Parts: sequence; structure tokens; C-alpha cells
Amino acid sequence: MKKIFFVTTIIYCTAVSAQQKDYPIKAVDFTKVKLTDHFWLPRIRTNHTVTIPASFERCDKTGRVKNFQMAAARSGKFCTIYPFDDTDIYKTIEGASFSLSLFPDPALKRYIDSLIKIIGSAQEPDGYLYTARTINPAEAHPWSGKERWEKERELSHELYNSGHLYEAAAAHYLATGQRNLLDIALKNADLVCSVFGPAPDQKKVAPGHEVVEMGLVKLYRITGNAKYLQTAKFFVEQRGHYAGYDPKSKDPWKNGSYWQDDKPVVEQNEAEGHAVRAGYLYSAIADIAALTGDQQMLNAIDKIWENEVSKKIYVQGSVGAKGDGERFGDNYELPNATAYNETCAAIANVYFNHRMFMLHGDSKYIDVLEKTLYNGLISGVGMDGKSFFYTNAMQVKSSFSHQDMEVERSGWFPCSCCPTNVVRLIPSVPGYVYAQKDNDLYVNLFINGNADITINNKPVQVVQQNNYPWDGALRFDINPSSALAFNLMVRIPGWARNEAIPSDLYSFLNNSTTKVEIKINGQPVEYNLQKGYAVLARTWKKGDVVEVNLPMEVRRVTANQKLKDDIGKIALQRGPIVYCAEWPDNDGKATNFIIPPAAIFTTEYKPGLLNGVMVVKTTVPTVVVSNDGNSVSTVNKEITAIPYYAWAHRGKGEMMIWFPQKLGDVDLIAAQ
Repeated sequence: MKKIFFVTTIIYCTAVSAQQKDYPIKAVDFTKVKLTDHFWLPRIRTNHTVTIPASFERCDKTGRVKNFQMAAARSGKFCTIYPFDDTDIYKTIEGASFSLSLFPDPALKRYIDSLIKIIGSAQEPDGYLYTARTINPAEAHPWSGKERWEKERELSHELYNSGHLYEAAAAHYLATGQRNLLDIALKNADLVCSVFGPAPDQKKVAPGHEVVEMGLVKLYRITGNAKYLQTAKFFVEQRGHYAGYDPKSKDPWKNGSYWQDDKPVVEQNEAEGHAVRAGYLYSAIADIAALTGDQQMLNAIDKIWENEVSKKIYVQGSVGAKGDGERFGDNYELPNATAYNETCAAIANVYFNHRMFMLHGDSKYIDVLEKTLYNGLISGVGMDGKSFFYTNAMQVKSSFSHQDMEVERSGWFPCSCCPTNVVRLIPSVPGYVYAQKDNDLYVNLFINGNADITINNKPVQVVQQNNYPWDGALRFDINPSSALAFNLMVRIPGWARNEAIPSDLYSFLNNSTTKVEIKINGQPVEYNLQKGYAVLARTWKKGDVVEVNLPMEVRRVTANQKLKDDIGKIALQRGPIVYCAEWPDNDGKATNFIIPPAAIFTTEYKPGLLNGVMVVKTTVPTVVVSNDGNSVSTVNKEITAIPYYAWAHRGKGEMMIWFPQKLGDVDLIAAQ
């Protein structure tokens, strides 16, 4: 196996080296980063030991595997709900492939191979792979249309299925060196490239649910075959050219904005429509802009990113405010009571921001990535590894109907895109820690572990030692094989530079006066800050130690006045972690606190609570209703806040992120 992997790696590297353009900054591959921390490593292990097996089991029990078996037999009836259910198997294979690179597991590998054999048997001779039609073309899924690709623009998800197949195949090939899934993907991609394109006899369509574009780019990187990149670019450029939409309509389905199809992408300047589709599209545009040098595409996603971060992102890093269509709302439309915040959208936003960093080398993109990763993304998976939020609420009040929001995690959903998306995201986290450009080594995330990196053809080991995100004391041991000059680029997070988010959407009320101190071998050093990175330029020798001390005060976050729901309120943040109050810690309530400007905060690490968390405490006025319900008063009480990601592990009840600074109103509800 090692020999095969070596050969395929050479093929991959040869294909990449032949490309003329690419991201100026390259991520250090996740297989080169071995984590040893107590925050992410347990999550990655749980993903391997619990989430992946549970996902495969649920794919089997719900009929997703049976769909492929029936497609192979060309007989039966599609037995799940959605035509994109095939992708749950693909995404789980992708995550399992990442995980195999970290935790060799012969039994898991054999099971993946057995699934790949079933998938291959379900593929039609010309490469078409879509169980919702192949099982019985005469009675295809209602979303699929009578003919192939007929409803691709809106309903069928045929290309969406293909895209996740390509992503899984790329991960599996690079992790194992095997071509069994890759060959299936390439056969399908060759069909797609022959069917869609600019030639008169080819179909012209903007895929209804993006991801095929990202997948085609990955196949291009592996093979060097330009047609995959060209077809990805063609799909992106098809957006905004469909005559069937009404540009005057305010309905996002009728004007095309739901699919990001209302105007050509180079004319788009706002994050719009279905938030997951949007994040995948913007990620693909970044890929294509990097690989082709298309400046117009680059300008477009720069504007879209700016719009999202300045007008359409929640304080804990989630996006996609509206439940009708799982989509972005208008500018500054970020309601708390009805927040949707799909977990898949958070994952897509991580992909998007990482790519924007690799294009521009600015820490602001990693600041957003970190905010999403530590808050609005991992809130989507329970600590047991097998319970999930599809949506991520911003508040839960006892006076609100629990039917309107998820207040506890579920093991599976009729549409289970989020659980299987989590499967593939979690084991890829080590790949976001470091990046390189020439003599610059970027440190983006602070996670204990050992990284083996090559700079100017010389090996360098970097060892991180910290207790992040609970402690701001960071240590980096730099061990080149021999003396080596390069720039260590250490991200100084925006929150450590008094920036709640890289826009005016959220701000800190209490700015820190503590300067981030950096020492090298015990001696304080002056440093230049470039695009949010402390530039430490020197000739490094084995045993050099860098220490960075990030201030970890509890910060009061305030929102732009255009966010109507948050006027007069504050949220709490410490380091990268956004906090919430939850009922179990606060006498069964979480929505009756007032946090005035004079409130003083203390912190305490509780190893036995929620797998170990830092809690925030303060004593503040608390609204109390008399036993007879006829009067209201305030009493000073100690309240406790926990990390937002950890809520909803102790039963159903109230939760709140935004707290009033003074009493302005009282909700009156009818007795039950």
C-alpha cells in the first residue's frame, strides 16, 4: 500500500506542478499535522469511533445503501425521500477517508471498499450515476423529470450528487492511493463534461445546487485534465443567463436569486439565496479565480464576502437567517427568535473563508473561519458524536413554541445533509492550522500538535503547546533540521486586537488595553503586524521557542444599530468563544437577566461540565415573577454562561445569547 500511495502522490504532484496558476498560499496538508490537544483531537476521535459508524449504519437502515443495490439490479422502487440521498453515502466516505489517514482502520477500509463496489455496480455504462432514476427510469423520482438533467436547474440534484461523488473520490484516492472510487468519479465526470458545455449540441444550465464545481476542480488537481476545470468554470459562468426567471419579481424562486442565478456571478455583490448553495458557489469561484487568474470573478467574491461579513452573519458565526428556503435574508436581517442557521451553511462558510485566505493572505478570513468553527459549526454536533442540529437557534424562550425551532439534537433527519457534512468536516480540521507561501509560514489556528513542514526543501517541525481556546498562552517550538531563514507569520486574532468581526456589524464595548506580547527564547521582541499576522523574521535554529500571550478578558459585544433585535443588548465573548446562558445553570431560566455596564465577570474552568468548559459568571439584576403571577421584581443573582456550542446537552429549556443592558420591556403571556 505504501508503494501505491507513493506513486499516486507523484502523479498528483506532477499534475499540480503543470498548472500555470493557483492559490498564492497553500495549506499544509492535514496529514502533516498531528494533533495532541484536548479540544479538537477528542472530537476527531469521536468522529472516527462514533459518528462515522453511526452514519454508515443510518445510511444502511434508512435505505440509502439499498437504493444503490436496487440501481445495480435495475429493479425496485427508490426507497428514501430525496433524490440527493445518495450524497449521504458519498460524504460519509469522504469523512471516513480523511479519518483513515489519521487513524488506520482495516475494518473501516474494507467496509468502504464494499460500498464502493456497490456504487460502481449502480453506475450506468456511460457513467451516469443517480439512483433515483437508474432503479426504474419509467418511474423516476418526481423531482427528477422524465429525462436526464431535465430538472437539474431546480429540483433533480443530479449534478449535486456528482459533485459530492467527486469530493469523496478525491479524498479517498489521496488517503488510500486506490483508484476504485476515483475511476467511478472520472467516468461520471467525463459524461458530465460531454453533456454540458459551450458547444451547440451541449446543454446549458446553472446547477441548481452547487458543489459539482468544487468537485470538478478537485478532479482537475488530481489528473491535470483541463476539461474538468473548464466545465467547472462553464457552470459558474452559466449563472444569470436563464430567460425563465422574472427579474422584477421579489420572490427569490421566481427571480432566480434563490439559486444565485439572477445575474452573472461577475455582477453579483451580495450573499443571496440558499446559504449552503451560496457558500459552495463562492468557494468554487475562489478555486476558479485562483486557477485561471479571472480577476472579475475575484472582484465579485471580494464584494460578496464583504457583504456577508458586514451585513449577514450572526455573532456566533452562523449564516442563513431565513427558514423559508434556508437562505440569506436582506441586509441586516438577522432575527434571533426565528434564526435558521443551517449547520451545512456554517461548513460551507468555513470552506469559503479558507479559500479567501489562500487568495489574499489576510487574517480577517481566518478570524471569520475561527468564529464559525468554534461556535456556530460545532454546535451542530452533540458531544456524543451521533446527535445533531440541522438548524442552530439564537434564543429559546419558554413563551415561544418549541415547534418553531430545534431545541434538542436529533440522531438523523429525513434530509440528513448536515450530519454527513459534519462527518467530512471534523477530520479535516488539522488542514486549517498552517499554510505556506515561499518563505512565509502562517500559523492560523492554535491547536496542540506536531507539524512536519518543508520550507525551501528543508524539513521543519513545529510543535504547538497551549490550552486554547481556554487560555491565551501559546508556545511554538521551532525545529528546523538545520539553521533556516524564514518568516513565521503568527495570526493575532481580531478579537485580540479589539475587533469583534472584520466589519462594523459587531463591536466590543470594552476594548482591551493589553498588547499582545511575543517572546523568542524568553526575550520580548518587537514585531510588525501585516494583515493581522505578527511577522517574526529570523534564521531559525532547532530549539527556538516562540511564546505569544493573547488577552483573555470577557468581552461585551454590541451590534450595529441596524440589527433591530439586538439594540440595547450585549453578547459575551472570551477568546474565540461566544457564550450563552442556559436554563440548567440558572434556576431553570435564561431569558430574565439584565447585564448592566457595571457588571463584573469572573471565569472558572469546570472539567466535569460538558466535557470541560470555561464558564463565565457575574452577579446581575434578574427579573423574578411572583408565585401568583401578579407582580414582577428584580433581585441580584449570580448567573452562569457556557460556550454556545455546548448548549442543549441537558434537556430542553431556555437559552439566550443577547442580553439586555437595562429593563425596557416585559413579555406578558397568557396562562397555560
